[in-house]
Amino acid sequence: MFAGIARRTALFFASCLLALAPAVAHADSCWDHNGSLMRLKAAGNQRAFYYEHPKQVMRGAGVTHGTLLFNGSNVNGRYSGTARVFSKYCPGTPLEYYVEGPVDRNQTRVTLRGSRETMERCQPTGRTTTDTLVFTYSHQC
Repeated sequence: MFAGIARRTALFFASCLLALAPAVAHADSCWDHNGSLMRLKAAGNQRAFYYEHPKQVMRGAGVTHGTLLFNGSNVNGRYSGTARVFSKYCPGTPLEYYVEGPVDRNQTRVTLRGSRETMERCQPTGRTTTDTLVFTYSHQC
């Protein structure tokens, strides 16, 4: 009798814990980034965001379905790696720069920051800017 009660109690607490657990976005999932739909691919601790459906202004900069925006790793809930910025003035030659940042507690938002040189019509200006890239979980692709 006590074994049955203990098992039911354990099952009850386990189901409560599952109900309280944060939603986890899976490895092959879709995310919003500045109005473009992105696909997150994961293998081990490696992460990559690809354009699934780029918005119009990005298509004008040469971005198509499958274009890589970020690749790097996830270590202890922090992404770090290489991001790319695209320009209609130099399609096919994105500027690469280092970014890093946290995955939120619920694993539904990734915020990456990094400094990069600013370009004007594909020419370096000697100035830098800080970019913030925010990815918000949308759905399973």
